[in-house]
Amino acid sequence: MTASPRLGPDNHNSRTGTGRRGGQVLLGEDWVSPESIPDEQRGARPLGGLVALNRSPLARKIVIFNLMALIILVAGVLFLNPFRDSLVLSREAGLVREARLISGVFEASQTGPATAPGQANPEGQAIPAALYDYSAALRRVDLAPGVVAFIFDAEGAILATRTGPESDLVARRPTVITDFLNSVWDGVSVVLSLGRTQLEGEDSATLARRLLPNAMAGQTASSTGLGPDGGKVFSVATPVAVGGEVRSVLVLSSAAGEIDRLVRYEREQVLQVFIVALLVSVGLSLVLASTIANPLSDLAAAAEIGRGGDGGKVSPGRVRIPDLAARPDEIGRLSVAMRGMVAALYDRIDANEQFAADVAHEIKNPLASLRSAVGSLRFVKKEEHREKLLDVIEHDVRRLDRLVSDISNASRLDSELVKEEEEEFDLVHTLTNLTQYLGEQAAEAEVDFLTDLPAGKIMIRGLEARLAQVFVNLITNAISFCEASDAVRVWARQRENRVLIVVEDTGPGIPEQALTKVFKRFYSDRPETHFGNNSGLGLSISKQIVEAHGGVIWAENIRHPNADPNSEPLGARFVVGLPV
Repeated sequence: MTASPRLGPDNHNSRTGTGRRGGQVLLGEDWVSPESIPDEQRGARPLGGLVALNRSPLARKIVIFNLMALIILVAGVLFLNPFRDSLVLSREAGLVREARLISGVFEASQTGPATAPGQANPEGQAIPAALYDYSAALRRVDLAPGVVAFIFDAEGAILATRTGPESDLVARRPTVITDFLNSVWDGVSVVLSLGRTQLEGEDSATLARRLLPNAMAGQTASSTGLGPDGGKVFSVATPVAVGGEVRSVLVLSSAAGEIDRLVRYEREQVLQVFIVALLVSVGLSLVLASTIANPLSDLAAAAEIGRGGDGGKVSPGRVRIPDLAARPDEIGRLSVAMRGMVAALYDRIDANEQFAADVAHEIKNPLASLRSAVGSLRFVKKEEHREKLLDVIEHDVRRLDRLVSDISNASRLDSELVKEEEEEFDLVHTLTNLTQYLGEQAAEAEVDFLTDLPAGKIMIRGLEARLAQVFVNLITNAISFCEASDAVRVWARQRENRVLIVVEDTGPGIPEQALTKVFKRFYSDRPETHFGNNSGLGLSISKQIVEAHGGVIWAENIRHPNADPNSEPLGARFVVGLPV
């Protein structure tokens, strides 16, 4: 037996060849429209260009969805405002430390002779409060930028006050974009605050006096209020005690709106990063959309051209689906699948056209014979001649009936193979039943019938009735070519993931030039005595059924291993290979 073709899935659809850029991501200009795009759609858009948002709903969705996540993230950061709380805590802690340091300086400087205010006395005598110059002492202290310092006596009167240098936040100039976004933010805040009571601001001295009771009690107190312009003001009060007696209170207040300016500056930094991220996200979204929407648009345009512009008329030319097999993603798979579907469709159309032509040709032969016999019947006088013509007419009618039945079965085969449900069955059991029935037919023709089937089960999945039709065709063909004392042998073997079913006979064999034609429609090479008894569709139908099950079928002649290839064959062999 000759070597059988390898069973298994075809490899011609594999996309691991040199045309594929394996593992790479195609972005932007990396993907260029292939040459296989029909001429009608080449002017639809620039080849390899970015997608146009006004023409691609898919591109708009990609851009919008990518921006939504970024906008929600930034809006959440601005709404939760985490840096505001951290700024408030750090600024409050800084003012408390600064107030305690300055208070310590004042306490130390109030111990000394009355003639030298502010200078330490080695004996540690305290300077009377009335003689201590708080204004001079406060001028010698370095205050933080924007800080306002107050010194109150025990009755709440201001003894001295001083303002630190101007904060450099006042000189900061926001960019145009962030200033606009801040204006929008402020406008939204105003809208959301409608109906709420607006609190009136107070000056720093009034806010500072509220802390005096706690500070006079020897505690360091802090509070937050609104300044005259509505900005937040932090105040910290700490007592200045000499010899255990609270002589005065030091109050440090932040500049009005300083925290708001710090928060605004931090917000501007976030908004600047947001603008940059927004532009990058839009650009990347457009690039991503172009790699998805453009090829899908090409595929859709090719399909629409094939359908016709009016939605019903089919284009007279062949539909050419763009070849995107080089893309290592789902769009590449879609292109390969669509190209395969279109190719299969055109193959089916071509096959149907050829089938119709073959049917017309095959029907013409018996019709011509019938017309000749009927025409001759009118002029024939002898009864034996009339009987011969009637036999011819009857033979041609049976031939036409058989031909029409086989053609009807062949034309329904495709749809039935798709509609029928595949089931798992025992192939050995099916072959056993068939050989028992067909063995009786072989015995009537005085043909020896031999079987060699495995003892166990061979379970395969498919259409049992259709595969049985294949084996019936092969076995009956083998019997029909055999004469008395010839033999037909049916055997099967399982090889790993496939099973081979072989039908052999000791008939005249198959002409070498016919080995590639026996599975074609309406091909028949039989003796004269069998003329008209076969339509030539049996082997064609068998091949179609086997290939629908993912198998293969072929024919070959039987010869001795060392025989001359041109010698007479010992018989014919048909091999069916099916996946298990």
